[in-house]
Amino acid sequence: MNLRKKTRLSAEINTSSMNDIMFFLLLFFLITSTLVSPNVIKLLLPNSSSGKAVSKQTITLTVSKNLDYFINTHPVTFEDIQPELEKAAGGKQEPTVILKVDKEVPVQNLVNLLDIGNKLKVKMILATQIEKK
Repeated sequence: MNLRKKTRLSAEINTSSMNDIMFFLLLFFLITSTLVSPNVIKLLLPNSSSGKAVSKQTITLTVSKNLDYFINTHPVTFEDIQPELEKAAGGKQEPTVILKVDKEVPVQNLVNLLDIGNKLKVKMILATQIEKK
């Protein structure tokens, strides 16, 4: 007669601290993702079916739907755009200005900006977002 107890060994992994680790990682990534680009101007760019990346040093001219103008996230008035662009493009050989214009801005305002670019003889590119299919 066998009076020994049958002892079974079972492998267990304690995962109670895993919840805390995941919570702290989620919190860390949420905080750092908001700090990545704090000086972003929110716009709805017009759609385009093709896109091309610009790799040169560029000057960004942004126009919000409320007709607020920004040169490289620095707010300017419409009257100060030409002198500020001259100052920003001063040392560059082929200055390129990327126009980030909200899609609700009237076309005449865009044409006015293009006229300023023609006077300064700078290359101007209209930024768009790629259509989502």
